[in-house]
Amino acid sequence: MTKKVFALDTKPGIQRDGTTLDRDFYQDGEWVRFQRSRPRKIGGYREMTSQIKGLSRGIYVESEDGYNRIFNGYNNGLERFECDNNGIGAGVTEYSMNGGPILTTGTLVGGSTYTNGTYTGVSLTGGSGSGAKATIVVSGAVVSSVTITTAGNGYLAGDTLSALAASIGGTGTGFSVKAATVGSSFTASDFNLWQFDGFFDATGAGNNLLLAHPGLNLAQIDNTTATAVLAGAPGGSVMYPLKDTAGSTPTGDTISVAGGVVALHPYVFVYGDNGLIKNCSAGNVFDWNSPDTNEVNVSSQKIVKGLPVRGGSNAPSGLFWALDSLIRVSYAPTTVGAQTLYWRYDIIGSSTILSSQSVIEYDGIYYWCGVDRFLLYNGVVKELPNEFNQNYFFDNLNYAQRQKVWATKVPRFGEIWWFYPKGDSEECNDAIIYNIRENCWYDAGSSVGATRTAGYFSQVFRFPVAAGEDVSVEETLLTQNIVTNTNTTITTAISNQIYVGMEVVASGVPIGAVITAIIASATPGDYSITISLAATASATVSAAFKSVPGLISLWQHEIGTNEVKGQNVRAIRSSFETNDLGLIAGGPSQPTMVGDNYWLHLERMEPDFIQSGEMELYVTGRPFAQKTDVTTGPYTFDPDTGKVDLREQRRELRLLFVSDVQDGNYQVGKILLSADVGDVRPY
Repeated sequence: MTKKVFALDTKPGIQRDGTTLDRDFYQDGEWVRFQRSRPRKIGGYREMTSQIKGLSRGIYVESEDGYNRIFNGYNNGLERFECDNNGIGAGVTEYSMNGGPILTTGTLVGGSTYTNGTYTGVSLTGGSGSGAKATIVVSGAVVSSVTITTAGNGYLAGDTLSALAASIGGTGTGFSVKAATVGSSFTASDFNLWQFDGFFDATGAGNNLLLAHPGLNLAQIDNTTATAVLAGAPGGSVMYPLKDTAGSTPTGDTISVAGGVVALHPYVFVYGDNGLIKNCSAGNVFDWNSPDTNEVNVSSQKIVKGLPVRGGSNAPSGLFWALDSLIRVSYAPTTVGAQTLYWRYDIIGSSTILSSQSVIEYDGIYYWCGVDRFLLYNGVVKELPNEFNQNYFFDNLNYAQRQKVWATKVPRFGEIWWFYPKGDSEECNDAIIYNIRENCWYDAGSSVGATRTAGYFSQVFRFPVAAGEDVSVEETLLTQNIVTNTNTTITTAISNQIYVGMEVVASGVPIGAVITAIIASATPGDYSITISLAATASATVSAAFKSVPGLISLWQHEIGTNEVKGQNVRAIRSSFETNDLGLIAGGPSQPTMVGDNYWLHLERMEPDFIQSGEMELYVTGRPFAQKTDVTTGPYTFDPDTGKVDLREQRRELRLLFVSDVQDGNYQVGKILLSADVGDVRPY
């Protein structure tokens, strides 16, 4: 038996840059993080819904009254998934993107017993929007004409409008008019990349608003095409273009930019090409003409991202990333002659930015990817040193898809994540991670959990959320007899192979009907299924249950240890591989090489884990740095294993630990190795 026992003391982090022999840190890993300098498995993830449309190009989360609204922007529109604080929700609400001001009216129903006359400035009621006014003419006790004088906003074509009788003479009933056309400003495009924020419209309608900007920026960060900023109720179903309709001299112009939108309460800022930065009046997102509004070009390059920053006496303040510099905007009213200048614009310094989605704030410090290095702002722009995987990231990044790089954070573990498309992938398939507390870097090891196109960090909803990239295709999953009737309920004996959102194709069932609910019926073995469209007959028919194409999954992360998708539970592989432990590299606990030209004879490993499930150990090594590795194993151990006998020797030796069982989990403690000098010969 060996006389020497060493504690495994590889430094935290996974070093991808440089050679395998020239590393003091872990040299490989998959779905592993570091806490207290030790490896531990990253948490699991659960499918919240499989009914998200298209690949996500932006996610935003807000919470109210115990429920969380998760907004997802995709190529053709915007949708909302609502869930409780456990991540349990039901259904996806699709926003109508065709809201806007009323352009023309259609079918008029004149009503009866109205008072004859011409009435101006009449506020119209009903419909999806607000703010529309008209001149209404009553002739022969019926409304004979309606002329729109104030177009309002947020209306849909086909809305039915009316007016209070008190506004048109005080008598009468039954008048209505249709909104025939409205000024929609949204265009579906595969290049749409979304930015979101929330805003309380204090002096306007007095409501919370969801602000969204679908910029045509996915393919090119320097795109110059301006698109409308959209607004709508967070719990509503209509988005409409933001317009300058309030204040003393409203222009009626749509607020359109190429960059994006950010709220620096009580102001909203928009930004875009040629260094454009523009803001509304305090508390009123529909007023872009009052004295405290401003529009200025602070750079020759496009502004691509804006975030609020602590301003102290100059609050509100914000940081704005141009393609070539970082700009700080501060509220600093100054009187010059008879004019008051409200805002100060400071160019902090030159900078670069890889992706408009790559910026993240963590405890008041801002981190982002430049085009060839990582950067931070803590009062000044500085490089964020990365000797672990900077070359690995930039050498493997698919630059053609640079705008798909996006950042998030996991504050519980002190992490910032950058998801990115690796190799020739057109979507994100890996992530690199900077751990602020441990001051080290690692990566997700191309784990399936890193195949996410967009996401949002934990706040009131304590779980990070992210959108997957596996797009569903239409396929028949099973065929089964069902019992239909002339409503939206059908009955079947199958439950474990069907799920909410599946399409039901059968005689008497309208095309496009999907499952909206599954409930056990009073008959044992049968299930009552609610479908979105009522059947046309009562009968027993053969039905094909099909998956709906073009859908993706929304995932709740950092929950459990497995991948949970409906009733299917899959193990998540997690692994870590040490640096070289051979005597020529210094031995298992030595910080520097000592030059002893011996094999390392490894007799025993004594596990010290907080562990669930079985794990495997592999011994890897080679005679010289540029020779082929030889791997032996697996040596299996469970939470009750006291020791693992190995009797392995290598001149250059590494240990690979793997957890790949359902419910598997681990946190590493102080692993002990019984080792001694092996053979004298170099190999």
